[in-house]
Amino acid sequence: MSSRRTAAEEALSQILNWDSDVEEDISEPEDLSETEDNVIADPDCQFSYDEEDSEDESAVVPPTDENQGMQQSSSTEGTWASKDGHIKWSTSPHPSRGRLSSSNVIKMTPGPTRFAVTRVDEIQSAFQLFISSPIERIILEMTNLEGRRVFQEKWKPLDQTDLHAYIGVLLLAGVYRSKGEATASLWNEEKGRPIFRATMSLETFHMISRVIRFDNRDTRAGRRERDKLAAIRDVWDKWVEILPLLYNPGPHVTVDERLVPFRGRCPFRKYMPNKPAKYGIKIWAACDAKSSYAWNMQVYTGKLPGGTSEKNQGDACGAGNE
Repeated sequence: MSSRRTAAEEALSQILNWDSDVEEDISEPEDLSETEDNVIADPDCQFSYDEEDSEDESAVVPPTDENQGMQQSSSTEGTWASKDGHIKWSTSPHPSRGRLSSSNVIKMTPGPTRFAVTRVDEIQSAFQLFISSPIERIILEMTNLEGRRVFQEKWKPLDQTDLHAYIGVLLLAGVYRSKGEATASLWNEEKGRPIFRATMSLETFHMISRVIRFDNRDTRAGRRERDKLAAIRDVWDKWVEILPLLYNPGPHVTVDERLVPFRGRCPFRKYMPNKPAKYGIKIWAACDAKSSYAWNMQVYTGKLPGGTSEKNQGDACGAGNE
């Protein structure tokens, strides 16, 4: 019995010793695997540097392309100010801080307004949005007044149909690129275009062109002392008032000057050598940058009657879009 007990105890001790050896062998690979995992997850822990070594090595590391780009962009950043110092431009957009003010929020949809869309169903109705009935009444009244004064009994009163025909002939001449072409050639039976002769006679066209007016000539002298644009002021203002009612500009609006070529007699004709036409009438225009729609316009008439120079030119064009 004692020999069997001794053999059993020896066998039990061997089994216990074998289990402990196995646990040690298994635990060692686990430690190695944890070390390898740490190396992959955190490469910075793979090596240890002294503080001085790290500073020396960071000083000699060559700059990357990204760092060079950041340095270059930071060196080119700058601002420019206007002459009066009230307006500043920057090469980089300003970072947005908080919510935009209500004045900077666009609340209208860019494009034709509802007022314009609901009133257009054909070409003629679209044309009449720009040449409205109040404008036509002024032109008809003043043209008939001048026609009776010049031609007396020979003058036939001009009506709306005649005015539309006259404007249509002018537009058609532009479509045919007839600038500089004599009217006699346009109405010529052999080489001319039949549509001109079918619309009106050449004599009628010359008579209307002779007396067409946009104001009362008898009272123009007094009004011109205060306004150099007195000859067309009423029609011009009514036409400019219509422009913002028909189209909503987008977020990008351009305010700039435009020289309309003109070499006739005009007290505010400008000479601008850097423009292609050089001579003409300067107009400040606020236009939608995407569609080029003229949203507001202002004619530059030169110095004011008092003799002082006009300042802040073009502000009236851009003020309505703020």
